Amino acid sequence: MAWRDTLFQVREELAGLRAQRRSQAEADQSEIVRQREELTQLARTLGITQMLEEMNATLLDGQGELEHIVSWEPDSNPDSGEQEPLLEDEVEEEADVITAILSWEEGGELELAVDLGISDQGTYLQVNGVDIRAERDALEQALVEGFRDELNL
Repeated sequence: MAWRDTLFQVREELAGLRAQRRSQAEADQSEIVRQREELTQLARTLGITQMLEEMNATLLDGQGELEHIVSWEPDSNPDSGEQEPLLEDEVEEEADVITAILSWEEGGELELAVDLGISDQGTYLQVNGVDIRAERDALEQALVEGFRDELNL
């Protein structure tokens, strides 16, 4: 009888542990959703897409191509084709990021990429891989500098 009593005791412990894990997973998911909403709101506040659209209209006479990718949305990049499933290690490494890209042809393909994301260190904003402050003024300046760099001006 001691064997069965032990099994029932372990079953109760397991039920408690599973409930705790489920609760932690729900809390983690809620935090991820909150962070993603904050990131989306910051992207809107900064006006990233609008600024790239304005650059396209003003500097490229509308000849550029805009692409908007949100890492946590499936099919956010329809031109990418069908992707292979990520390995478990790759999924853990992938950070949440919103990317906006203005690309154009001018003596070769050029692009201006803005990444707004969340990493272990917090929220980051990059233009063509260069970290900048998550402020509109800094973004405006970085976009102009990035555009000039692409054209070697």
